[in-house]
Amino acid sequence: MLNRIVVVGAAAAGLTAVETLRAKGYAGGLTLVGDEPHPPYDRPPLSKELLTEGWEPPSTWLRKQEVMAAVDVDLRLGCRATGLDQAARSITLSTGEELPYDAAIIATGLRPRALPFGDGLRGVHVLRSLDDAIRLREALAKRPKVAVIGAGFLGAEIAATARGAGLDVTLIDTNAQPLERQVGVEIGGLVADLHRDHGVRLVLGADVVGMARDGVGVRGVLLADGSTVDADLVVVAIGSVPAVDWLAGSGLPLGDGVLCDAFCRAAPGVWAAGDVANWPHPMVAGARVRLEQRTNAAQQAMAVAANLLAGDAGGQPYAPVPFGWTHQFGQKIQTVGWCPPDARTEIVSGSTAGREFVAAYHRDGILVGGLGWNSARGLRQCRLLLGRPSAELAAAAAGV
Repeated sequence: MLNRIVVVGAAAAGLTAVETLRAKGYAGGLTLVGDEPHPPYDRPPLSKELLTEGWEPPSTWLRKQEVMAAVDVDLRLGCRATGLDQAARSITLSTGEELPYDAAIIATGLRPRALPFGDGLRGVHVLRSLDDAIRLREALAKRPKVAVIGAGFLGAEIAATARGAGLDVTLIDTNAQPLERQVGVEIGGLVADLHRDHGVRLVLGADVVGMARDGVGVRGVLLADGSTVDADLVVVAIGSVPAVDWLAGSGLPLGDGVLCDAFCRAAPGVWAAGDVANWPHPMVAGARVRLEQRTNAAQQAMAVAANLLAGDAGGQPYAPVPFGWTHQFGQKIQTVGWCPPDARTEIVSGSTAGREFVAAYHRDGILVGGLGWNSARGLRQCRLLLGRPSAELAAAAAGV
């Protein structure tokens, strides 16, 4: 019998999990634990609208207070989960309270990866939480010279947002192109052109070795070649790691996240959803994946809730088609499937010069992913043919 379900992590995945449990008829005790004091909120706007477009924190909230009240969930905000005991089926909170559970869903997401220097230095920021975004917005309002370390999706979005506000911006990365790890060198080069066209200074293929200081504040970024990128404000956006530290000693299988089976179950009575979940995906021959995508957070939470209620004998393997997007300088870039940097990239429709095209990603003669640059409609064909021989996409494009 399921009388008590505890969901740890009060962002998109955790909120979707509790709503789905109620929608599917679960009427027992339901607790949602979040380490931030804010109601569940959406993260994508933190690097865009909230920074410069006048949004206030309530604009990011995922649900209004009256909607949350209707879910009938015991909402524990501003307290962290510090441990999980499988034998006792209980979760310990930072308050010292023990929450018993019949089933638990882990949706604790990510924490920013840190540099070994600059921590605590005035003017050095990370962006993960709503409070991070508010602090960064206040600092950007002072019109500083900005350096962003890390040209992945988050770093590139922050650079674009700051430059769109008229600030002096330098984007730094160890790779040859922005977004190289996410979409490969060819498309990354087009992203680089986009940023240069809008006045972002790019420092690529560069290793950061330290921060230049002015007393207790930052005045620049030190590079391995001996040069310095001048900056009054530095944003460190070098990726994130799954927030699983609190599960040390729990006996749960941990690695790059919480290691789950195909149903997103980590152990009897324990499940995981969202950025923290790592599970075997049939689209990549059962290799383990962990998706840091907003759409996956909600989809996986819904799947986990359904599988949890189905019990050990039921449920469905979770096999989503990955989908992500980024907005930079008014351009909308969307991806489906996998766009690995070692795949063969082919422009299958549109024009890169006109910044409206679809790129297909092939590996071993199979279509594994697609990217649409201002071309959502054109991307649909790639989505339909994912996992099929590359020749089928060519035939479809030719009208065969």
